[in-house]
Amino acid sequence: MTTALLYESIINAHLKSQLLDEALIFFNEMVDKGLVYRPNIFNSLLGSLVRSNCFEKAWMVFNNLKERVKFDVYSFGIMIKGCCENGNLDKSFQLLGLLQDMGLSPNVVIYTTLIDGCCKNGDIERARLLFEKMGEMGLVANQYTFTVLINGLFKKGLKKDGFDLFEKMKINGLFPNLYTYNCLINEYCSEGKICRAFDLFDEMRERGVEANVVTYNTLIGGMCREERVWEAEKLVDQMKKAAVGPNSITYNTLIGGFCDAGYLDKASNLLDQLKSNGLSPSLVTYNILIEGYSKAGNWKGVADLAREMEGRGISPSKVTCTVLIDAYVRLQDMEKAFQIFSSMERFGLVPDVYVYGVLIHGLCMKGNMKESSKLFRSMGEMHVEPSDVIYNTMIHGYCKEDNSYRALRLLREMEAKGLVPNVASYSSIIGVLCKDGKWQESEVLLDKMIELQLKPSASILNMISKAKNFTELKI
Repeated sequence: MTTALLYESIINAHLKSQLLDEALIFFNEMVDKGLVYRPNIFNSLLGSLVRSNCFEKAWMVFNNLKERVKFDVYSFGIMIKGCCENGNLDKSFQLLGLLQDMGLSPNVVIYTTLIDGCCKNGDIERARLLFEKMGEMGLVANQYTFTVLINGLFKKGLKKDGFDLFEKMKINGLFPNLYTYNCLINEYCSEGKICRAFDLFDEMRERGVEANVVTYNTLIGGMCREERVWEAEKLVDQMKKAAVGPNSITYNTLIGGFCDAGYLDKASNLLDQLKSNGLSPSLVTYNILIEGYSKAGNWKGVADLAREMEGRGISPSKVTCTVLIDAYVRLQDMEKAFQIFSSMERFGLVPDVYVYGVLIHGLCMKGNMKESSKLFRSMGEMHVEPSDVIYNTMIHGYCKEDNSYRALRLLREMEAKGLVPNVASYSSIIGVLCKDGKWQESEVLLDKMIELQLKPSASILNMISKAKNFTELKI
């Protein structure tokens, strides 16, 4: 027994130091020497492997040793939790069956873990059946059991069922805990019922349940969605008085709220507050601000934020790159727009049809049809299908330089792909054709417009009429 205790001490020391492979070696030695008299050390090893995201290794150890080591309910609880966290519900139910086959009885924790796993994987009916089975087995659901099922019902859109279960919880003499309150407050905020959310907030404090940062962030988010941003900001002061420190999510939510409400200076001021409170702006922070400045048409502000972000070594996301490219195109800085475009590959980001559309639009506006054509044709190589918007942009660009041949070719390409050119594209091509005296071809396009139920403007009809009359006069 002394040798076994020595091994257990050595294994526990390795587990605390996160030396899991070494701990496993010593444990296998224990097994080979027949020194595993109780499941405690085995459970510690399994728990450490699962917590360290080494679930596959934990599963292998569990399976390899199930004939050689005595398991208890906690051993199964650890593995069932690991299965649920890894989204493998089938394995978790296999373990439940094996547990029962070994003559062991699942406890409330195991059932709660399974209910939570079912809810997170969207299998709400299975979660309900487990909840009912608990009662049949004489197991009493605790606050956490009720809360995970309430949360699961809310996420499935079964709001009434969720609130009914909350009432049942109170009837059963269970008071909501922090997690329960946060779950209910989040639901009320999502529905825009801010007053109800604050009623619960007051109730939890009256019951002595202290709100945490999640509670405050949820309320701030709810108020920002209702554009009550100044009231939301006051909650930060309340947080600090309650010794709850605002985190980056708090500031990101407020920054987003003020951006949406059009108070960009205030949003920028909150960014400064975030930094002064010892927090670092994240990619999310910058994306929120960049999008806010972009919506307001403040392209210089977008560019400044991009430089600050780059200075902090934060790699942009696809959303960031798209907004930045749009900003630089609007600032008529195509060189910088293409620098961002080129950097996307470096960051492992694939440009989508919108990014190509923005760049092609910028080149066309500058009259650079050679480069826009090159970029347009490169889309095929990248397996990105041009949209009708891009085709219409290209057609308009060619028409601006009176190139009816290329414009018509793109028009026919569009039609072959089942895309419908817009009125502007037809008008532009008809204008160029009429300018060249090709009124017959213009009339063909006019007939096509009518066939597609596109209403030609009076100016189109006048152009064709003038071209036709001019040609006849020449004859």
